[in-house]
Amino acid sequence: MSTATVTGVTGEDRSDLSKEESRRIRQRSLRLLGSLIAPMRGRVIVTLIVVVISTVLQVAGPALIGIGVDQGLAALRSHDWAPLAWTAVTYLVAGVGGALSISWYTVSSAQISQAILIELRTRTFLHTQRLSLEFHESYTSGRIISRQTSDLDSIRELLDSGINQLVQGVLYSGFIAIAIFTVDWVSGVVLLCSLVPLYFLIRWFQKRSQKLFRIQRVASAKLIVHFVETMTGIRAVKAFRKEKRNEREFGGLVEDYRKVNADTIQLFGIFDPGLVMIGNITVAVALLIGGFRVASGSLAIGSLLAVLLYARRFFDPMEEMAMFYNSYQSAAAALEKISGVLEEQPSVPEPANPTKLDGAHGHVRFDNVSFHYKPGRDVLPQFDLDIPAGQTIALVGSTGAGKSTLAKLVSRFYDPSVGSITLDGIDLRSLSSEDLRRAVVMVTQEAYLFSGSVADNIALGKPDATMDEIRRAAEAVGAHEFIASLPDGYDTDVNKRGGRVSAGQRQLISFARAFLANPAVLILDEATSSLDIPSERLVQQALQTLLADRTAVIIAHRLSTVAIADRVLVMEHGRIVEDGAPAELIGGTGRFAQLHAAWRDSLV
Repeated sequence: MSTATVTGVTGEDRSDLSKEESRRIRQRSLRLLGSLIAPMRGRVIVTLIVVVISTVLQVAGPALIGIGVDQGLAALRSHDWAPLAWTAVTYLVAGVGGALSISWYTVSSAQISQAILIELRTRTFLHTQRLSLEFHESYTSGRIISRQTSDLDSIRELLDSGINQLVQGVLYSGFIAIAIFTVDWVSGVVLLCSLVPLYFLIRWFQKRSQKLFRIQRVASAKLIVHFVETMTGIRAVKAFRKEKRNEREFGGLVEDYRKVNADTIQLFGIFDPGLVMIGNITVAVALLIGGFRVASGSLAIGSLLAVLLYARRFFDPMEEMAMFYNSYQSAAAALEKISGVLEEQPSVPEPANPTKLDGAHGHVRFDNVSFHYKPGRDVLPQFDLDIPAGQTIALVGSTGAGKSTLAKLVSRFYDPSVGSITLDGIDLRSLSSEDLRRAVVMVTQEAYLFSGSVADNIALGKPDATMDEIRRAAEAVGAHEFIASLPDGYDTDVNKRGGRVSAGQRQLISFARAFLANPAVLILDEATSSLDIPSERLVQQALQTLLADRTAVIIAHRLSTVAIADRVLVMEHGRIVEDGAPAELIGGTGRFAQLHAAWRDSLV
């Protein structure tokens, strides 16, 4: 799937979608939901049965009170305690049974919702990790984080409370309505009449709250984005004295958030009293009509008492049921976005029947390769290149010449649009990712260190490496001395993003990681650009060891790094305009000679 479809299918903006596309998105979300519930279908059914029993036991209370008043008290006049005692015992049993079933239902429904959330969170993480680099470069990290945080939180809120509120509310109100009609159909008609103003009040609340909650979510997201951007770019904030401006912007966002929350509170300030007023009017009308009927002898007083208790309880779950609509809307939108991510397929798929690669030598060949990120904009047009095993080539050229694209193709972060790239005669598309990553390693400009010790980060190149192997790799690239000087040596926690080591030191650790991996092909994508001059000279010596007996592709703006190459390729607009040994090109009059002369003059 192309990255262009990412924003179109994830539910980010559905305002311009056709009915067919909207229907497809809903079906996709339902399929995802069905696949999540399917393993727990039996438990869900049992839980629903328990909640029905629990609701029946809760609703039985007022009816039992009415029976106790009408029959139990009448029997007492004859000194017969049995009817009242049996009514009281039955009421107690119903209360205890209702409490136990509610407890079981609450625990069971929570376990089901947590299992669904864990499965969904795991699926999202694993699938996102499997997706190709093309997806991650188009689908911003903030949106990926949002799928794992705010979207899953919306679904969690619906599962944790919204479903409970809906199921219990609908069943509770439904059974109460049935009970009222069973006890006294006239009072049931009074209850039906109260549904008219109740319907209009709930519809008004849903429309208003849907709009306000949407604004609230947007305001909350803006606060989070502003905070994250400020903290992520804190160095630039301080360097350019942006604190005051950020303070004003953040203050404005906070004020917007406060206003929408105030409007939400005001909305509930109308809705809640409205429910209470409709409920009180209904109870008053039922009492008035029922009182006259009791006086005329057409209605027992116990039945009137039961009807009044039911009428009051009927309105209790209405607010939760009205709130469910908003939780449902938010969760449905979140599920659409997550299902859209899970529908994405890697643009660089695993081969169905991979070719085994044993003992890679490192012969890389581009055969009639053409590549574009977007159709009609070729970055590499009709590109041919042969890199013999063990040769070190340096790629030189201006920004946008296609150097990094070439490196990404060799690493198979992307597949060529046309043609093929082979390693030892085998198309990269035929190799399993395990064999390919073992044979080809890239060291980038930003040496990313994960939380953990220095040794753990070096061992990424060979997870089963011994401490001696890790130490020898560090010594080979000149990193051992500074690592030994750290507070805990190789056991020092580098903290997030390598916060305890400098940029140059992080790069040296990444070199040690690559050395330990011992790949057949090593790609250095401007890997020395963050090093100072002394560190670079140290790394230049280490590179002689690192690049020995392996194929290497070096992308560098510093021409001092090019000196160790066997061959230099000068690229312009995705084409090779010069190809030769460094000394040969320096002695000529071409583009590389000009670049080298300019670099040499800058050192004077």
